[in-house]
Amino acid sequence: MTTSPHSLSLFLSCILITSFLSHAIAEPIQEDYYQIESIEIPENIVLEAGGIEQMPSGQVAVSTRRGDIFMVSNLFDEVKGNETFSLWARGLHEVLGLAYADGWLYATQRPEVTRIKDSDGDGRADVFDTVSDGWGVSGDYHEYAFGSRFDPQGNMWVVLCLTGSFRSNVPYRGWCVRVSKDGTMIPTASGIRSPGGIGLNAKGEAFYCDNQGPWNGTSSLKHLTAGSFQGHPGGFDWFELDEVQDALGEKHGEPIDGSRFHEEMDRLPNYRPPAILLPHGVVGNSASGIAPDMSQGKFGPFEEQLFVSDQTHSVVNRCFLEKIDGYYQGACFPFLKGFGSGNVPLIQASDGSLVSGGTDRGWGARGGKRFALDRVTWNGKTPFEILEMRAKPDGFELEFTKKVDRHSVESLDSYELKTYTYIFQGKYGSPKVDETIPEILSAKMGKSGKTVRLKIKGLQRGHIHELKSGGVLSRKEELSLLHDSAYYTLWNIPSP
Repeated sequence: MTTSPHSLSLFLSCILITSFLSHAIAEPIQEDYYQIESIEIPENIVLEAGGIEQMPSGQVAVSTRRGDIFMVSNLFDEVKGNETFSLWARGLHEVLGLAYADGWLYATQRPEVTRIKDSDGDGRADVFDTVSDGWGVSGDYHEYAFGSRFDPQGNMWVVLCLTGSFRSNVPYRGWCVRVSKDGTMIPTASGIRSPGGIGLNAKGEAFYCDNQGPWNGTSSLKHLTAGSFQGHPGGFDWFELDEVQDALGEKHGEPIDGSRFHEEMDRLPNYRPPAILLPHGVVGNSASGIAPDMSQGKFGPFEEQLFVSDQTHSVVNRCFLEKIDGYYQGACFPFLKGFGSGNVPLIQASDGSLVSGGTDRGWGARGGKRFALDRVTWNGKTPFEILEMRAKPDGFELEFTKKVDRHSVESLDSYELKTYTYIFQGKYGSPKVDETIPEILSAKMGKSGKTVRLKIKGLQRGHIHELKSGGVLSRKEELSLLHDSAYYTLWNIPSP
């Protein structure tokens, strides 16, 4: 039998098409690497989670906005659905922070920090000691109080929401205070608006998430330091208190309404701008819980980075930070989605997994459930991601989790870059303003095969640099990035 030229051409074309399809770019999905397990909550329990802490017994304590604390057993068993819930404490006031230390479970309630113990071992708490109640409560719905774990100096950091979005009707609303285990309360920082969560980084430094509103054009991750002004002047009246003057001195300078973050950073010596601005409506709307990756590789390649939840979008983002000229700045990357409710508290457990609690009451959330408890585990496969985004005098350096394909990473067509910021103003929120399109001049892969140097004309101090790297592929698998977007907040451009 003979073959016509036309048939041979068709046969060869089919081979080429088949070969092309077999080498098509792989599109990864989250479930290739991370699994979110929804923990079944008994029907008689309303678990509007506000705080989570792992106990020495291996149980997980979960506090609720309704004032209960439950102990969850068998959460880390290999057998799914084996969890049990037991009521441990009741009658507290909206617990938005749990921390275990020295045989006590410390709970940050709206009016105080309380230490709690089950002294007789019957499974119910029976000792409740007030540690500190040095701040005021007016009864306004907005006066939340979020507490951290204890820092290396033995202090808990507590951030206190304003009375509403604009004012402070009772002492220390709109402030951060530190509380020691002996009950000493230390006025620490002014300028707080409406926190959604607080946590410590790997070094034990305190960070919190403030939410969009007056003097906060968008939600942000902020670094707390003693004596700092965090941006909202609504609580300045409490500088009149003797203990504040003893601890911090005179009242801080007022910000200029309608200014920009970096301009106020230069003008006000105590003002500490957000470490990372979180683009509103893009990575979330209501930033909340914070947990550092201390798993030593049990949860992927993101060692010591911060996982930052968002309540409205029901997601967890990932934040890389670097300190330049004394100020933290860095990049936010999308990370995990698909949680059951609005993520608020977040911890990393001893096995490396993330445990997140959710609630939508009063706030709304994309997750769909009124409340939820979720656990995230890693299956050991490394996702292709931008691991770090570092500022350079003339651009940025990206480091990836895998070796990259040279052609794709050095092609300028692989990238899109724009910048913008928000108005620093007393009005509620802000639109994106001052948008620019910097020019990427060159892209050069590093010797390790995992980095690329982007030389850029037009870096903008005080702006988010939104970088899309959709054309970059990994070297071996020809994978596209699991998340190709990065949002770097640039306060200081490094010196050459």
